[in-house]
Amino acid sequence: MMLSGLVVAAYGKRYDVELADQRVVSCVTRGKKVDNAAGDLVSIQLTSEDEGVIEKTAPRRTLLYRSNAFKSKVLAANVSQILIVLATQPSFYEDLLNRCLIAAEAAGIRPVIVLNKCDLANPDALEKLARYAQLGYPTVSLSAHDSIAPLLPLLEGHTSILVGQSGMGKSTIINALLPAAKSKTREVSLTLDSGKHTTTATHLYHLNANSAIIDSPGLQEFGLYHVDTTTLEYAFVEFRPWIGHCKFNNCSHQHEPECAILKAVAQGEISKQRLAIFHQLTSENAVQVF
Repeated sequence: MMLSGLVVAAYGKRYDVELADQRVVSCVTRGKKVDNAAGDLVSIQLTSEDEGVIEKTAPRRTLLYRSNAFKSKVLAANVSQILIVLATQPSFYEDLLNRCLIAAEAAGIRPVIVLNKCDLANPDALEKLARYAQLGYPTVSLSAHDSIAPLLPLLEGHTSILVGQSGMGKSTIINALLPAAKSKTREVSLTLDSGKHTTTATHLYHLNANSAIIDSPGLQEFGLYHVDTTTLEYAFVEFRPWIGHCKFNNCSHQHEPECAILKAVAQGEISKQRLAIFHQLTSENAVQVF
């Protein structure tokens, strides 16, 4: 008999599936190429009381994944919101923030920028954050060790995924939301200016009947090889009013005459930093592996 369930944890090629009666069954897949993720709705066949095989995956409303020239990694399925967790300390990589935003835009998922550890003053981090608030991205500042109250209204009614570098405080946020989860917090290495990985799997936690949150391992990179140039252009929200107004249809926005994007940069409508990121990504994605 086939049973319906929700993937609530992904450990490589093994998955925890929550059934309608709240039982959790450890499952594998039949096909080697099958790549399920937390948030997937699946049909399983039991092989014992607490083990089974995923036989079918329902069509996904959204899919968040990253990719490089060699492989892709599915992060979560059917999420409606991405919480990009940054911190005043250790220093966050602005390049990674941009890649997460672009992945969210390309996947049709609402991004929210969360700046944690605001009790540790860092004017540079606040200045960086202001640039993205000006682009219209929802932002929230907090100190998760003290209170996550500013975050709570944003979670209601959503299935959210926490993404970000190690050491930004994702596990602290999970602990504050769900103390019973007992997610390990990490000690930040000030010498390396980075965190130590403690989350080795992706977990989905229910907040209430209408809301859930997915905790994912810390990221140090976020490849976007799966995003084509047209999608990439539209993923830069400030480019959108200017797309289609260049003299040449295949404009690369680098040196062409009468380029609307370059004109917008000259007028201060688009930042030079964001245009540089666009050029970097188009250059990366142009690399072919044979």
